[in-house]
Amino acid sequence: MNAGPAKTRGYYSNRMSFLSQGRCAVFEEPVGAAGVRVRERPETPVEEGQVAISVRFAGLNHLDLWLVGGAQRVEPPRVIGADGAGEVIESAGGRFKPGDEVVVYPVDCDWTCDQCQAGQMVYCRKFGIAGEHTDGAACTRWLVPERNVFPKPKGLNWEEAAAFPLTFLTAYRMLVTKARLQRGETLLVVGAGAGVSVAAIAIGHHLGAHVMATSRSLEKMAAARQLGAADTFPSEGFSGPAREATGGAGVDVVFDSVGAATIDEDLKALKMGGRIVTCGSTSGPKVTVLWPRLFFRHAEIIGSTMGNVSEFEGVLKLLEEGVRPVVDSVFPVDQAKDALEHLDRAEQFGKVLLRME
Repeated sequence: MNAGPAKTRGYYSNRMSFLSQGRCAVFEEPVGAAGVRVRERPETPVEEGQVAISVRFAGLNHLDLWLVGGAQRVEPPRVIGADGAGEVIESAGGRFKPGDEVVVYPVDCDWTCDQCQAGQMVYCRKFGIAGEHTDGAACTRWLVPERNVFPKPKGLNWEEAAAFPLTFLTAYRMLVTKARLQRGETLLVVGAGAGVSVAAIAIGHHLGAHVMATSRSLEKMAAARQLGAADTFPSEGFSGPAREATGGAGVDVVFDSVGAATIDEDLKALKMGGRIVTCGSTSGPKVTVLWPRLFFRHAEIIGSTMGNVSEFEGVLKLLEEGVRPVVDSVFPVDQAKDALEHLDRAEQFGKVLLRME
């Protein structure tokens, strides 16, 4: 999920479906990375329907930057990090036992409303994201609803297991469910380097699309090619090279998490009847569209954020088939401020993690 600052979405409640305990990286004041401090929180007993997890690694996302900067309108304190992987300490349900290696579906929902019962957790009126609307994974003991817990994919190491949940879930829904990407189609991923864009390259390549990617960095373009992108272009004016690479036709699908700064190039790069799928607004929340480009191209602009539990299961299947998350760097939890600053500089290719052990 890369939705961007949420000032238009209103105040979030302090409900705690996920509870972070033990040693935690806590957002305490909206002053940027310096507003996150490591604190000890008391442990409470596991209640019915909960699983207690000893978190090995927690993953950071751009969402954490907006949170600590005050853009998300979340009242501190709040433990950061949507992504977490670790071992079960205790379970009050029947699905898991101590020592089981697990990952967490990072969506908070009520599981009982009509939308949830229909499998549409993203439409739940109580929809939330771990580390934003409720406590996150950057803790040593995480109490999580049992329905959100899944076995860790066997082929992943601990770092990789903490690197995929939010970004791969978001990219999977965008590409598979919303954009309906097909084998042999052309996929242009805008802004290679961010976790969700790296996930899109990996998923698109695995699904058999001809993947292209843009970046301002030669190093990131090289990394994108190594991951499966067949073509890479500089970010500035990318529509021309993208159309040239498709013989002038344009691309079938544009994957965009940038928004305002790239929407015009997205439309110019698109083929007739193509689709733009977007999950973010890292360049600002207001977009100006040259409207004739949209309707004369018969284009679709599709919004998406996070994903349903069935889509999380789809991601787990791709990981079992050999798709791998990319880990950019790992910081000890004591250096959470440094990790957030590294993320804020946009120097990463893949995910930035916190080591909780």
